[in-house]
Amino acid sequence: MNRKDEHIRLAKAFHKEKSNDFDAIRLIHNPLPQIATNDVSLQTAVLDHEEAFPFFINAMTGGSQKSQQINHDLALIAKECNLMMATGSVTATLKDESVQDSFKIVRKVNPDGFFLANIGAHNDLENAQRAVELFGANALQIHLNAPQELVMPEGDRAFGDWLDNIAEIIAKLDVPVVVKEVGFGMTRETMLQLISVGVQTIDVSGQGGTSFTQIENARRPKREMAYLSEFGQSTAISLLEAAQVTRSFEVIASGGIRNAFDIFKSLILGADTVGISATILNQLLSHGVDATIAMIESWQEDLILLYTMVGKKNTHALETVPVIFTDEVWQWCQARGIDVRKYAIRGQNEIPFRF
Repeated sequence: MNRKDEHIRLAKAFHKEKSNDFDAIRLIHNPLPQIATNDVSLQTAVLDHEEAFPFFINAMTGGSQKSQQINHDLALIAKECNLMMATGSVTATLKDESVQDSFKIVRKVNPDGFFLANIGAHNDLENAQRAVELFGANALQIHLNAPQELVMPEGDRAFGDWLDNIAEIIAKLDVPVVVKEVGFGMTRETMLQLISVGVQTIDVSGQGGTSFTQIENARRPKREMAYLSEFGQSTAISLLEAAQVTRSFEVIASGGIRNAFDIFKSLILGADTVGISATILNQLLSHGVDATIAMIESWQEDLILLYTMVGKKNTHALETVPVIFTDEVWQWCQARGIDVRKYAIRGQNEIPFRF
């Protein structure tokens, strides 16, 4: 079986809506929101582009006949729902031109869409340029996936050139670049390293959704590395880590996004936009295009209600919504010196007291 098709099969087999660290984020309710739904704008900006909604279809697949149909359907969904979309890694087509159509299909289906091509950090500038040119991508994702590669039976074993490759691509590629994890999260130290070589957009892509160590371990004959199935920092924790770095960069949240409430919480923790993969893929494979469009449209409607509920008229304003943290998120903050109290009292100066 083609490895990309095997990933799709295993991702669907392992997909289940489970608890994750988003459940440890509790909103502090304000009974007086003082706005109407008509006051709300869901717009956001990322990668030098204005987006109507603060979430998008994140990288999933490509490189086989089956994945071509999936990318066709995802591009159609992106078109109908007015969403940005990233393809899966195009590395396969850089090696085998016969699978190019599985990526080019997205531009055929949605000629005016905003698309991101995706490559691994082991690729050089030439491959980055080829990836963008493949279907006229508007931006490039460079993914970091060392744990996946190490568990993957045929994966890479050397990673010493990753940061140098990223630096050269950032400096010389003529489209915006985002560096993303694939589901193991990030810390402030990693983000500072990326910023130091010119990265301006970071997708923290945390643990809590699809586990590529779990998927790759299922492909190992002995399946002996199951202890890494839940490896990494969660998306919620990674966003809290990002908030400890001076905000000279854009933050994208992905990993474990189950519904509109998880999108909303990600935005409250400082994400500029939110990427969703597994939830959309599972809905598509299980129920089809129309049902997936309906789910996404319901998220868009729900977000308007959620913004209104907390009295915030736009996405940026959500960063003043007060929240508290419980369980492992609170423990992480204590261990890493993250001031949880400031999250519980923020926004207080917006309340007009009268005496």
